[in-house]
Amino acid sequence: MEIRFLGGAREVGRSAILVNDALLLDFGMLTANPPQFPLETPAPEAVVVSHGHLDHVGTIPTLLSGDGRPPIHWTPPTAELARTLARDTLKLHGGSYNCPFTEPDLKRVTQVSETHGYREPFEAAGHEITFYNAGHIPGSAHVLVDDGETRLLYTGDFHIDAASSEANRHADPVVGQRLVEGTTARPDADIVLCESTYSDVDHEPRATVEERFVESVETTLWDGGTVVVPAFAIGRTQELMLVCAAHDIPCYVDGMGTQVTEMLRQYPAYVRDGEAFRRAISHARFVTGRDGQRKRIVDQKAVIITTSGMLSGGPAMTYIPEIRRNPANKITMTGYQVEGTPGRDLLETGSAEIDGRVMPVSAQVEQYDFSAHADRDGILEFLASYRDSSVLINHGDRCGAFAEELRGDGFDASAPELGDVVSV
Repeated sequence: MEIRFLGGAREVGRSAILVNDALLLDFGMLTANPPQFPLETPAPEAVVVSHGHLDHVGTIPTLLSGDGRPPIHWTPPTAELARTLARDTLKLHGGSYNCPFTEPDLKRVTQVSETHGYREPFEAAGHEITFYNAGHIPGSAHVLVDDGETRLLYTGDFHIDAASSEANRHADPVVGQRLVEGTTARPDADIVLCESTYSDVDHEPRATVEERFVESVETTLWDGGTVVVPAFAIGRTQELMLVCAAHDIPCYVDGMGTQVTEMLRQYPAYVRDGEAFRRAISHARFVTGRDGQRKRIVDQKAVIITTSGMLSGGPAMTYIPEIRRNPANKITMTGYQVEGTPGRDLLETGSAEIDGRVMPVSAQVEQYDFSAHADRDGILEFLASYRDSSVLINHGDRCGAFAEELRGDGFDASAPELGDVVSV
């Protein structure tokens, strides 16, 4: 088996792996200024997608701009999420370098889309493919690729639930994400291509993070303040809706997260608890933005969950200026803030550039780790099942160092670089 690294090697973003010059795994973009796209590749015979985040699906429509029309295989939620993201990219950046595809390209995606459930083998480009739940976001998948001689397990992005202590089980049966159940799949594989986003980080127990978040939010609301929660539209918004519903915290939801939530409502089998998700949707109030609604909401003493998660656009641009002057208010960041983004600047300096103006913020600013990625212990727990396999490390800022650590622990591990071809 030959594995060619077109993106995601020793970096986070633009994941793209070509297997046997025929099967393409993911085709994303690296969000930067300007954005970066995978290396050029000959037209694949088929495409298989692990999950619906921009760094894994953001460039998919470009594969359909020429004469080739490779089938695209994914789970049903991933297909919907990919189209949602592509439409948003067209809306914001269509006709510019930041959007390397057109409306006709996007329409072709639906024509070649083929959806599959977990553990339902199918054929693509002469390979047998099987999806397994990866526990990252709804529809996320580990991808098992079998060419008849070699079995490759591409982890995509994944999450593992922490072990449940007796105290945690008594307090709350959910010790991982509320939205999706952590992965338990460990299919046999000769090669494991493993993400390493948090290979040097130990996440706090999710129950502890949630407890601190809820206590902070409730204190602010009791004191008469408003809490703005910048959140990623896919996964994080819905996770925080579930948290608010579980603790009876009043919340509004704004931005692309409203559209994604409505779409995920159609796929209850891909969330951890379909009934809890339905209750969370009923509990939340969704913002349309019409008739000055957003300016009225900031005085409602509630949580406002809104895009963008890094304060780089979206309805957050309306809410932050409205609440920033009052120290009784709070801004709670719930995801990783990339260097150079307004969210990162706000955490480090207490001010941020909002709509072209640098604004000092007197409101309280906090950060919580609601990550949907496995941490160091989670990755090592996963890889413990593959000590006899070759391990290739990608999707991280320290892939080489982590691969070296694994070799020191007896693994056959390496970290390919961009453009490398690995033959196994």
